[in-house]
Amino acid sequence: MMDKMIFGRYVPAESLLHRMDPRSKLLIVFLFVCIVFIANNTITYGILLVYTIFMIMQSKVPVRFILIGLIPVLWLVLFTLLLHFFFTREGELIFEWGWIKFYEEGIRQGIFISLRFFLLILVTSLLTLTTTPIEITDGIEYLLAPLKKVKFPVHELALMMSISLRFIPTLMQETDIIMKAQTARGVDFSSGPVKDRLKAIIPLLIPLFISSFKRAEELAVAMEARGYRGGEGRTKYRQLNWTFSDTAMLLLLAVVTVLLILFRT
Repeated sequence: MMDKMIFGRYVPAESLLHRMDPRSKLLIVFLFVCIVFIANNTITYGILLVYTIFMIMQSKVPVRFILIGLIPVLWLVLFTLLLHFFFTREGELIFEWGWIKFYEEGIRQGIFISLRFFLLILVTSLLTLTTTPIEITDGIEYLLAPLKKVKFPVHELALMMSISLRFIPTLMQETDIIMKAQTARGVDFSSGPVKDRLKAIIPLLIPLFISSFKRAEELAVAMEARGYRGGEGRTKYRQLNWTFSDTAMLLLLAVVTVLLILFRT
């Protein structure tokens, strides 16, 4: 299941989102993370859902591929949902069975906040699905360029974030491979007491750490062999190009923001 995780992966395609400037996509994701907290009723969450579906359609990434890739993180959404169902005791009592009590406000908040979390994961995943790590690095470096005046290592930070995003699916794949290898040797990760399960994680973490350090060393050697010496004096082969579609998508998000404010209760 872990090898199907989509966060951090890039899917090449000919779509509007793929052609957009990485700076505009980063701004859209950042603004979406901010405005998603404005929604607080059915209409506003419906607007966000329609906008997210529109963005998925524009990405040309298969919907089935996205949904399958989100399965590993759905347990977080489900945990958030159940947390509100069981512990929010406001509003009218809807269901009661022994000590289990579901209240109207708990169900409402559980559904809305879980949907908010799910939409955030979807939109941030679209960024990595439609943008290469190099483009993300260039976009972050450009947006944070004013910080260079205070001697902030903008290029190094952007490169570090880009590499981190790129290695997420790689490490998840290696975790899945190691789990299967340890399971074949008799290690049980899915049953038994919690204490035994925690002990079973140790044979998983040690080879994963070793593999991570090995990959980091290989990456450092490869960058050094290619003459990488930091961001000073580096020129860029690919130039960023802001087009009308970037402006249009930002304006669309501005319209969504206005609608959220108008229909917010």
